[in-house]
Amino acid sequence: MVETYGVDQERIYYILESVKGTTPANPAMLSVPHESIDPGMDVGNIALRAGGNFDVVALKKGTRNPTLKVTYPLPSAAPIELLQHAKRDIDSTLSVQVLYHKGVFATATDIISLLYTYMRISKASVSCEIDDVVRATLEMVGQQMATGTAKIAGATYTDHVGAVAFNESSVTIAGAASDQVVGWKFDILNNPRQVPVIRTGASAVLAKYVPFGKRQLTGEIKFEFESKAQMDVMLADTAQDIAFGLGTGTATFTGCKWANIHHEKWLDDLVAVTAQFEATGLTIA
Repeated sequence: MVETYGVDQERIYYILESVKGTTPANPAMLSVPHESIDPGMDVGNIALRAGGNFDVVALKKGTRNPTLKVTYPLPSAAPIELLQHAKRDIDSTLSVQVLYHKGVFATATDIISLLYTYMRISKASVSCEIDDVVRATLEMVGQQMATGTAKIAGATYTDHVGAVAFNESSVTIAGAASDQVVGWKFDILNNPRQVPVIRTGASAVLAKYVPFGKRQLTGEIKFEFESKAQMDVMLADTAQDIAFGLGTGTATFTGCKWANIHHEKWLDDLVAVTAQFEATGLTIA
């Protein structure tokens, strides 16, 4: 009898789709060293009620809503390889496979496969703190999820390794490296939406399109309090670029303005400044 699966028997892999909604043939699947994976599926049941009955009289299929959330340290081997697909301008869709297995992965047995297709990164949150690594949490939505009991035929599976530590990161504001930062976070909210159409057949419950929506770019930086510089920039309504070092990669937010600044104070601690920003553009390279 097969026992239940542990976290050490769980893996996640992805591949860029050349045709939206279709996993490429013989794909070169890539992984991230995940800390948590939350695969989900909402089948969107339609509950029908009618007079003369206090119970639901029928449950009909609605539009499927495949969801997937993964938290992982950015792998030093390829820190932005997966994160770059959060960029709206490259219009990426991904096939993402979650695998549960027994035994050594190369010769795995008792495999459960959840293969998601036409997946968009709905939200990407990246953060870093002192004495920690740079972490990303990606929330994805898509079109379909198929279950299976095997790896993808003809696929190769490569694991990205390592992590980007806080001392391999950096924050550059208006072209000058800052040495006051003790923590930072940024969010990329792409607002993709699932667009179904009225049709019959097996695809009727699937969204036909999953386009990106309007994008929101925000973040927060925590400074040790050394000067009034951040407050002056905020009051002057000055736009500036903010770049976050991600190991060998960089996320640069352009046209940033401080949206909210407050000072935090604790007994037996230093005074800190937490500054939230909004941006008008983004590059990840």
